[in-house]
Amino acid sequence: MTVCLIDTTVFCCIVPVPGRDQERPGVSEQMQSLIRDQVSLILPLAAIIETGNHIAQRGDGTVRRDAAARFVTIVADAIEGRTPFTPTPFFKPTEVGGWLSEFPERAMRGIGLADLSMIKEFHRQCALTPHRRVFIWSLDHHLSSYDQPAPEV
Repeated sequence: MTVCLIDTTVFCCIVPVPGRDQERPGVSEQMQSLIRDQVSLILPLAAIIETGNHIAQRGDGTVRRDAAARFVTIVADAIEGRTPFTPTPFFKPTEVGGWLSEFPERAMRGIGLADLSMIKEFHRQCALTPHRRVFIWSLDHHLSSYDQPAPEV
């Protein structure tokens, strides 16, 4: 089985978040394919938080409320196991503390703390499932390059 971590760019299309959902038709098609293939869909905490922030920054109040309501339903259903998504657990403070030493160098390469947490979750999932393909589904090139293929059998 394959493990897919959903990035903010993709989650914004799934919700959808107006102004951040231009790729929605392609994302919807790929989502159906992943579900059909029984891929484990992981929803990282960073994607949840960033998508919520993008919703809060929408200009029109009605559009913002509608997107927020869709977002809450999807995330609450994921928490309760009623969607194909599995949310990641909260990070331990010691984990985040460890990332801080890497952050200045990552920031110099344009990698924010949310993306760093996504990369760390990718490596965690690779360690948990070494015999499976693990990848980050992102519309951003720097995150979509994280793809651990399944070992040849």
